[in-house]
Amino acid sequence: DMCEQLLTAEQSTYHNTLLALRGFCCLHAQDHHGALQDFQRVIEHESPHPSSCIKALCGRGLIRISGGSNYLTALDYITACQLKLDETIFTIKSYVPWNQRGLLLKVLQEEGQMMLQKKRYPGGSSVSFQKKQTGLCTFLTLKVDAPGVFQLASLLVELDSSDEASRILCADALYQMGRGEEAQEMLSLALSRNPQRAPVLARLALLQLKRGFVYDGNQLLRRLIRIGDSSCLLPVLDIFQDEDRELLQSHCRWRALAILKGKQEAAAIKEAIAHLSFAILAAGGYAEDCLLTRARCYGRLGQMKTAIFDFNAVLKEDPRNVQALSGRGFVHLALRQQKEAVQDLISALKVEAGAVIPAILSLKPEAQGLVTGWLLQHGRATLSELMATKEVPGEETLRDLLTVAKALTKTCRTAQHHIFYTDVLMANGRHQEALKHLQEAFGHCPAEDFARARLAVLQLQSRNVAGAAAPLSALARRDEKDLAFLLNFVDTKHQQHLAQAAAQEGKVLMKGHDHQQALGYHSLAVLASRASPRYLRHRAACLMHLKKYEKALKDMEKVIQGHGCNSPKTQAGDHCCQGFLLLALAREEAAVQHYMQALQLDEPLALGTITECPGRESLTKTFHKIAQDNFEKQRYEEAWKITDYGLKIDKSSELQKLKARLKREASSCSIH
Repeated sequence: DMCEQLLTAEQSTYHNTLLALRGFCCLHAQDHHGALQDFQRVIEHESPHPSSCIKALCGRGLIRISGGSNYLTALDYITACQLKLDETIFTIKSYVPWNQRGLLLKVLQEEGQMMLQKKRYPGGSSVSFQKKQTGLCTFLTLKVDAPGVFQLASLLVELDSSDEASRILCADALYQMGRGEEAQEMLSLALSRNPQRAPVLARLALLQLKRGFVYDGNQLLRRLIRIGDSSCLLPVLDIFQDEDRELLQSHCRWRALAILKGKQEAAAIKEAIAHLSFAILAAGGYAEDCLLTRARCYGRLGQMKTAIFDFNAVLKEDPRNVQALSGRGFVHLALRQQKEAVQDLISALKVEAGAVIPAILSLKPEAQGLVTGWLLQHGRATLSELMATKEVPGEETLRDLLTVAKALTKTCRTAQHHIFYTDVLMANGRHQEALKHLQEAFGHCPAEDFARARLAVLQLQSRNVAGAAAPLSALARRDEKDLAFLLNFVDTKHQQHLAQAAAQEGKVLMKGHDHQQALGYHSLAVLASRASPRYLRHRAACLMHLKKYEKALKDMEKVIQGHGCNSPKTQAGDHCCQGFLLLALAREEAAVQHYMQALQLDEPLALGTITECPGRESLTKTFHKIAQDNFEKQRYEEAWKITDYGLKIDKSSELQKLKARLKREASSCSIH
């Protein structure tokens, strides 16, 4: 009321001062609208009064905080400071209530920091008031730059000299103004009060490096590392100039590499990681060489998941980065994640095998053996699947397999790697290259069965089939799966000839009682004929001589499953053979069933076979035993059937007695 009376009574004297005072009265009375009107009239007056304008700017800034316009608040206070700093300090202390002063200081600190970081206007564009060409705007064009923020920071320091954030803001502004020595003095003072303050250490370290004091800069960085707060670098880096960020990045990278060249203890590696982290932050979050080096360091410390995270960061930017692919593959290797390791290493080999092979060779023997073993296993499985499906392999798949196979021959010169390379060349249709490589690796007359077999397949077109059968039969004795795979490279006509020649040679060897040697030929005949029943019978007979009854039984089961168009005589012989094998394996009940089927199909043949082996008397005892078991279990019908067939083999008195008991039991059942 007093202000209004004075304004009405004497409008020409102290008009702006009275408006500013009335504005603060309205502000304290929570009349923000009235207060803003008074402050605007002062600011926009044709003949502005500096002291009144400062009061109006401070008052309007407070109103803008309540409206959420913090940036405009900062602009008002920067403008006030540019008019007269001392007057601005006095106004805040006199007119801003204590309960609002803390919020005001915090808002001004945050906005000042963002102005220096160029987060408000990317590129550091300036902001000007151009509402009216009158009043304050006639003589003041506000540019938000480092000097303006410095004045704002100076205001904050004067208001609270103990506030560290205000001193740091002031130092940052001085730095951007090119007054590095003054910034350093201010930061050194702040550090003397709090030696463990990470934001201060980070700024001082950069200023020392900028001045060329490398030793002092290193000491400050080490103190910062011990504190363990690298996050403080993020706001600092937004303030640093580009050349200074590059300086920090190159220095920290150099320092990390120097540490890694020395001791490889955990503490040294951790220090190197910290320097690399600073370098990555200084580069804006991505520095390929630093990320790769840091990932390897994490791997040495056993922090595998963190290492993978860094490798992934590189691969996100460059999916074909060989070092990141192979590095991540080795981490998966350490974690025993076979699928992921193989996938990454193959991807790396496809990009640049010349860089991956030395990396594999640099591994410890155990790890090297595991890598090559996994690659070979994957390559073998892929190639076998391709050959088994009989589809035309895709060029890319064959090219990938060729890359892996070639790398294996260079990383570990073992026979199996050379053989795999030969197989891939054959799958690619490059038979001459395969032959040349095989002879270079094993000579013209290989001693190794696997190599001899491949040489036989490659030379099959130009040599007789009987000559090829010998090395292939040797492979059959060692590894039937590999032989089956190898026969995929032989056409159907040659496979038929191979089967016939192998079966013939097997018979000759069987007559000479060389059953072990004969087994290889019979296995070759079975595989080359795609499991022909005739050749399965031959192999089963050979296996019986070698007392390998389980394997022989499997062959005969396949034969019997294919009984459809065979004569009863042939079927009867097969069942007798199956029965004998089951007897040898002590599976008597199943054996009896097969002998009964044989008797049912062709009794004369079955009896003749039984007479030769196992003998009528012996087999009759087995029939009696199984019939007796069925009788005791009250399975009379089955017992009668077995007894009846047993008596066809031999008129055993025991079987006759059992049959009489079965008759009596049957009669008893009928009476009841």
